[in-house]
Amino acid sequence: MSGAPARLLAPSILSADFARLADQIALVEPHSGLLHVDVMDGRFVPNITLGPPVVARLKAVATLPLDCHLMIEEPDRFLADFARAGASLLSVHQEACPHLHRTIQRIREEGMRPGVALNPATPVETLDLVLPDLDFVLIMSVNPGFGGQRFIPVALDKIRSLKRKVLDRGLALAIEVDGGVAEETLPALLDAGVDWFVAGSAIFGAPDPAAAASRLEGMLRG
Repeated sequence: MSGAPARLLAPSILSADFARLADQIALVEPHSGLLHVDVMDGRFVPNITLGPPVVARLKAVATLPLDCHLMIEEPDRFLADFARAGASLLSVHQEACPHLHRTIQRIREEGMRPGVALNPATPVETLDLVLPDLDFVLIMSVNPGFGGQRFIPVALDKIRSLKRKVLDRGLALAIEVDGGVAEETLPALLDAGVDWFVAGSAIFGAPDPAAAASRLEGMLRG
């Protein structure tokens, strides 16, 4: 990465209608920069979602880069599988990786852009030693595992703290936020320094997902 990251909207397909997934993706892609794909294993988080075969099918119909967020234990076992399936960006949880630096290196070696996600109770300081190795950090502003949760305000303090570290160290690192992103919370998130915005129910739970995505995109453009 070089220069300041662009502001991007990343619709989360977790909230989409899976019976019409290709159509729903087509609706929001003109207003988005990434497609966010939540991968859950029923162990690290209580829910179970999808895996590499579905990511491969998404790759076949999507035109945007796939931003895969692994909410799973032992993510190293599956890095190559997600690379082959077509993930462009891959984030793992700090809480699930005992050898985080090695995992980050492997993600990049597999040809994907590496990121690390932090649960609401995990301090940003846990990433101090690996920030230069990352393309992005994903701040969870809800507890991971389910869509449609209420935004946790303390996430704003974490984002501001991370933004200061990024600026002080001159890093070209994107700050992504996931959880409770909506028109009501977007102004505070923008002010805190977020670059990439994952939105699920605010887009796919709306009567017109394309219009909802367009409004959020317009707010990002100022």
